[in-house]
Amino acid sequence: MLRAVRENEAEPRELAEGRRTVVTVPRLSAGVITADLTRLGAELEILRGTAAWAHVDVMDGAFCPQLTVGPAFVAAVASTGLPVDAHLMVEEPRRLVPDIAAAGASVITVHAEATRHLHRTLQEMTQLAGEPRSFLRGVAINPGTPVQAVEPVLELADLILVLAVNPGWSGQAPAANTRRRVAAVRELAAQAGADVLVGVDGGVSLGNAAEMAGWDIDVLVSGSAIFDPRRSAGQGRSPADNLELMTQALLHAGPAGPAPEMAEPAGPARKIGEPAGSIQEVADGRQ
Repeated sequence: MLRAVRENEAEPRELAEGRRTVVTVPRLSAGVITADLTRLGAELEILRGTAAWAHVDVMDGAFCPQLTVGPAFVAAVASTGLPVDAHLMVEEPRRLVPDIAAAGASVITVHAEATRHLHRTLQEMTQLAGEPRSFLRGVAINPGTPVQAVEPVLELADLILVLAVNPGWSGQAPAANTRRRVAAVRELAAQAGADVLVGVDGGVSLGNAAEMAGWDIDVLVSGSAIFDPRRSAGQGRSPADNLELMTQALLHAGPAGPAPEMAEPAGPARKIGEPAGSIQEVADGRQ
């Protein structure tokens, strides 16, 4: 199964009759574009043992306003041993997927809106990933895109990423309909019998992370809430402090009851939503 469950729980959520008896702790995909790139190695080291993935926003300045990084940056992050979650916010991502895969990305997500041939793109990604797959295949949708856009490719995807903001800039407030859209994606996947991860990206803050983690999601993407750019002016906490607060928020999300005991910072038990085994083993479980 793709979804990781809370530590010491062996079974995934129960899908029968729409009931979910096990609540997962979402894995944290930490956006690194908002990190201090002049000391990227040190910033990435903060994530080790805590964040499941290092999220890299690849933007081309056409699909969304910003122009950021490409395969070389993905390769640099992957060289640290951190699994890279590459989010391609680019026009016609088919042309870039092979280079991102060669750079060592563990997750590659394309936008439904960015290609004329989404089904073909996912077919090519499936072929490129091989069997057992070398990376997980993701599809993202913007706030204004109907969730039905992902229905034709659910059987070809491992992750559906629901954007809570329009792509391009960090620090935006999440769209009010995001929770409903997550539920709609879950329903589509259940109807199709597709075992996919569902994630939310955008608008995540230390104040709303626990609430969003309770939306029946498997992945939560957050960058600016961790690598707070205001810290240079002495107004924000350190990234390590922010990451600790984010970790606590995710662990405290879910059904009422005692909060899980918190481990010491940087300890291996604090991995949030960590897959059972390597990223390759997670891909192996998706048949």
